[in-house]
Amino acid sequence: MNEIDISIIIVNYNVKDFLFQCLKSIEKAEQNLNVEVIVVDNNSTDGSANYLSPLFPRVKFIALEENLGFGKANNLGFKQAKGKYFLILNPDTILEENTLLVMKEYHDTHQEVGIAGCKVLNADGTFQVPCRRGFPTPWVAFTKLFGLQQIFPKSKLFGRYNQTFQNIDETYYIESISGSFMFARRETIEELGGFDTDFFMYAEDIDLCYRATKLNWKIAYVHTTSIIHYKGESTKRSKDNELKNFYKAMEIYTLKHYANSGFLLFFLKIGIFLRSFLAYLNKYKSIFSLILLDIITINLSLLLATKIRYDEFFRFPDHAYPTVFIVITLVMLGAMVSIGEYFEEKCSVRKSFFALMITFFVLSSLTYFFNEYAFSRGVLLMTIAITTVLTSGYRTIINSIQKIRRKEIDKRIAIIGMNNHSEKILKRLQSINAHNTNILGFIATETVLVNEFSNFPIIGHFDYLAKIIDDLKISEIIITDKSIANYDLIKTITSLKNNAVKFHIAQDYEEIVTARIINEITGIEPTVPKYNITKFRYKFVKRVVDILISFMLLIVTTPIILIFFNKSKELLKNFWKVFIGKYTLIGLLSNENGLDKELGKVGLIGLAHLGKNEYSTVMSIKRLNDYYLQNMSLSLDIDIFFKYIFRK
Repeated sequence: MNEIDISIIIVNYNVKDFLFQCLKSIEKAEQNLNVEVIVVDNNSTDGSANYLSPLFPRVKFIALEENLGFGKANNLGFKQAKGKYFLILNPDTILEENTLLVMKEYHDTHQEVGIAGCKVLNADGTFQVPCRRGFPTPWVAFTKLFGLQQIFPKSKLFGRYNQTFQNIDETYYIESISGSFMFARRETIEELGGFDTDFFMYAEDIDLCYRATKLNWKIAYVHTTSIIHYKGESTKRSKDNELKNFYKAMEIYTLKHYANSGFLLFFLKIGIFLRSFLAYLNKYKSIFSLILLDIITINLSLLLATKIRYDEFFRFPDHAYPTVFIVITLVMLGAMVSIGEYFEEKCSVRKSFFALMITFFVLSSLTYFFNEYAFSRGVLLMTIAITTVLTSGYRTIINSIQKIRRKEIDKRIAIIGMNNHSEKILKRLQSINAHNTNILGFIATETVLVNEFSNFPIIGHFDYLAKIIDDLKISEIIITDKSIANYDLIKTITSLKNNAVKFHIAQDYEEIVTARIINEITGIEPTVPKYNITKFRYKFVKRVVDILISFMLLIVTTPIILIFFNKSKELLKNFWKVFIGKYTLIGLLSNENGLDKELGKVGLIGLAHLGKNEYSTVMSIKRLNDYYLQNMSLSLDIDIFFKYIFRK
């Protein structure tokens, strides 16, 4: 058996469409090399391993039962690898045909190099800055954390983290490279013991390079070959918090390598904390702004209602300040959170209304128990009424502004290639009838004697692509022609990086790739279904409500139920099952076929009960259950309850 030249280890998580293209590009890049490919699947929920393993019988798939993180999964791949060289590769990448050969020859002629990376490009041809980095020393971390690198990118003093002062079209030694593409000697990885498994995601590549340099291995950046990296696709489809994982990784790195310097460690930890705090504020600024606006609104409404009722703003006893304002704020925020507001991209008028109704009843109840803080229920009612009007008003305005911002400029689309796949994509785009897509026509890659294809014009030849893009103001290009080599494709994309054109590579005619590209163009990113029911805040609120209401029904209304209701024993039995947690008041329909019992509990009432036929078809029940699992909230439960009570 011939010696294996290169073992390619790919850690995959929920990106089977990108992984398919990655594996196809590897097949083109093997050339005369003896290559093995090992895919470690981190418990993907999109069926990656099952779907792709029959399509790539030469690829070894290792399907894990849990997400072990990037480092641990790669280490499992290392144990199975037999190659002279290891290539750690992200699944959302496309290689040039010469990439493997170029990297192998570089290592063969540079024995001092233990790990090397190549030029990594974004899908629009721009250079992916994080593919070469400096070590995050205290000074480097300072310049990164406080934005000095962005201000002075060409400065060697300030631009060391991403090496922005270095020429991207030269080959040189460097401190660290990106884990998206790491070509390493087998002996280097074995000497290092693989990745440090304390890191779950992020910084494990920097740590690996740091430890390699301590063992006198050189790290190199090789510019003579390129890959495309659709950065962040796995992270995007992950349930994990990207920011949390990143700054946790930086903290681990700091503790590991700077633990002996108390001052430096303190400085770095402060910097990481400040940066992470600012990042969280920026990420959730719309939520924080809405919360602040709601707090101001309900307190101003209270003052206004007091003024209307008593003709003065401050009518409470001195001892009631600031308790009244604090309590009313906390109750409102608690109601908003419990109802599911603040957690969605779009703010909800309906949810805020339900939350304010809950606020009114809770505060009204509290006045019975705390007489020293009690105030007019007329004032309270006016406060809630004013708050409802104002919150509904600015939520409507906010949603309208967001809708305008989300409205995209018309996409002017051209398709490179004239084949059956081109026609398929064209028909799919036409059938969707997206309002912002304008298909201009086809671009030929060979000489043609006709002026149109599939009833669309042929707008030019591939050799004059730059001019066609400029003349027709093309914004999106779909590439379906298989005859274009990845090397030429990447070269073309790179040359057009200043034209603001987005390229969609659809040379592989697999349905998952076609579907993803259609979704990208129409603005719908393919994602793994996210279920509200699995989130702690929703589960907690739901359980509390179940306990309180079932307790009330069991203890308070038992005599009434026994007297007036048929099948009273079974009804009480069901309430008891809700109380102990076997059932839920509002949930999934109990049906043996099509019910995913692992995700949610059976409910006494559910969406399936609202139709004319309570027990509809299995498929319709499954659709309703899936909708409920994804959108579950207290406001939806209230909605279902009232619609069930008042249904005809």
